[in-house]
Amino acid sequence: MIDLTGKTAIVTGAARGLGFGIAGKLAELNAHVVISDVNEEGAKAAAEQIIENGGKAEYYVADVSDYESATNLVEETIKKLGKLDILVNNAGINRDSMLHKLEPDNWQQVIDVNLTGVYNMMKPAVVHMRENESGRIINISSASWLGNIGQANYSAAKAGVVGLTKTAARELGRKNITVNAICPGFVDTDMTRGVPEKVWDLMISKIPMGKAGKPEDVANCIAFLSSEQASYITGEVINVGGGMVL
Repeated sequence: MIDLTGKTAIVTGAARGLGFGIAGKLAELNAHVVISDVNEEGAKAAAEQIIENGGKAEYYVADVSDYESATNLVEETIKKLGKLDILVNNAGINRDSMLHKLEPDNWQQVIDVNLTGVYNMMKPAVVHMRENESGRIINISSASWLGNIGQANYSAAKAGVVGLTKTAARELGRKNITVNAICPGFVDTDMTRGVPEKVWDLMISKIPMGKAGKPEDVANCIAFLSSEQASYITGEVINVGGGMVL
């Protein structure tokens, strides 16, 4: 059984969807969770729901694309809760477009949140974790890191997350800090429910298991990587997508 009692965790982009599912699972396993999001109303509601379900949660409004905002999130968490054991870099956006139509602003926004945002969170977290010689960092990449039509910006950012993950794993292993990446496939969230029906059916047709994933499918993997049972797993890129990358 996984028990995260006494552990503190930050989950970015956790006001809804995949991030909320991840935060809820960690809280269910007795971690004290900090819900971070740019949406204050959503973050507050998410934290309240976790508390209503018997978990421990705080919320903090932060923009991970801004280094000062991300640093403040980490420092305030440590100040209030005493430490940071688990960091889940989930915050992300998409601005999909074919490359020949992709505007510079839409390129930069996705890179700033999906890649630079991961660095912005990891930098201050790693300083603390190195001092404690302990920590778990799980970065949410995507199956799109291998390339996907209409997602040059998103794919580039998620590929960067993989490279960042593997480099950090090499640097931090001797400090007992594990760093892994998860690549969700097509997960049923508010974001994916917004795609046209034809696109939905096309994505499902590419999945050997014949169905979209659920946030808890990804959350279960993160719970394991956050636990003592996964203490010797680092630098890995784990697909949670029903075989979609096959």
